[in-house]
Amino acid sequence: ERADGLWRITTEGAGGTRIHHARALVNAGGPWVEDVIRNVAHIPSAEGVRLVRGSHIVVPRLYDHDRCYFFQGTDGRIIFAIPFEEDFTLIGTTDMDHRGPPGEARCTEEERDYLCAFASRYFARPVTPDQVVWTYSGVRPLYDDGAKSATAATRDYVLSLQDGEAGGAPLLNVFGGKITTYRRLSEHVLEKIEAALGAKGPRWTADAPLPGGEFQVEGFDAELARLRRDFPFLASVHARRLLRLYGTRARSILADATSPDDLGRRFGADLHEAEVRYLIDREWARTAADVLWRRTKLGLRLDAGEAAALEEYMQGKAERGRNEAAE
Repeated sequence: ERADGLWRITTEGAGGTRIHHARALVNAGGPWVEDVIRNVAHIPSAEGVRLVRGSHIVVPRLYDHDRCYFFQGTDGRIIFAIPFEEDFTLIGTTDMDHRGPPGEARCTEEERDYLCAFASRYFARPVTPDQVVWTYSGVRPLYDDGAKSATAATRDYVLSLQDGEAGGAPLLNVFGGKITTYRRLSEHVLEKIEAALGAKGPRWTADAPLPGGEFQVEGFDAELARLRRDFPFLASVHARRLLRLYGTRARSILADATSPDDLGRRFGADLHEAEVRYLIDREWARTAADVLWRRTKLGLRLDAGEAAALEEYMQGKAERGRNEAAE
């Protein structure tokens, strides 16, 4: 809520209830941005989002090279086929209006069949539903511009600044946005906030590496060679996966290990306890699904029993953490 020219923000979590104050608030709630406006900040607004579901299918590898394809459909849309996790091909995506909570987005049978039929028009061998080993969906929080169809809705992000009374405590709502342009979007957000608050800071994100990315793009192979030299017990595929996911931070996972046994319990494939602990401590993983699908995609390689064992381990670790905090 706004109070005395500031935002007063109450948060609740493992650390208890806390009160924070801020001169401005950025609502980057993604598909929940409209809910934040109306049900958290309690601000009446005519602006809203159009939730558009994009679904994907994963099938065993359809071709041997590392190139990507874009295919033109008879409906005017395009889809892509991308090499995925070494042994698979990722095909996507659809454009469907999504009804219901964003967290409940799922690839429907209709979308699965659409992608299979679409891809089959181009590949030598048909892509059939029985080949699909995994599906996933994401929800695009597009600005609701009144377009007649999900495909026609604007993909441009929209920044909406709402000032408080007498220009105090602004709220900046971010509608839309994509990972491919997130740095430019972030700088636009700062420009808006700076203009509202009469402040200005340096631009720095263009050359800043992501965590673990402190090496040149063309230097991946050299970095991989160094990792395997320092940790010779790592299989080539394992080392490559760790470097691809974590960059130089893979060394934080491996620490002073000199053998696979030093990485702790193996849950399946090349997933060890050291990596799971890292994901819990540093990347906020809370469930097996977080680890297997949202962080690593190793769900493609672990069976149901192995996934269940990982879930049991993570929940036990979380329970012990809660008990220690209570003590």
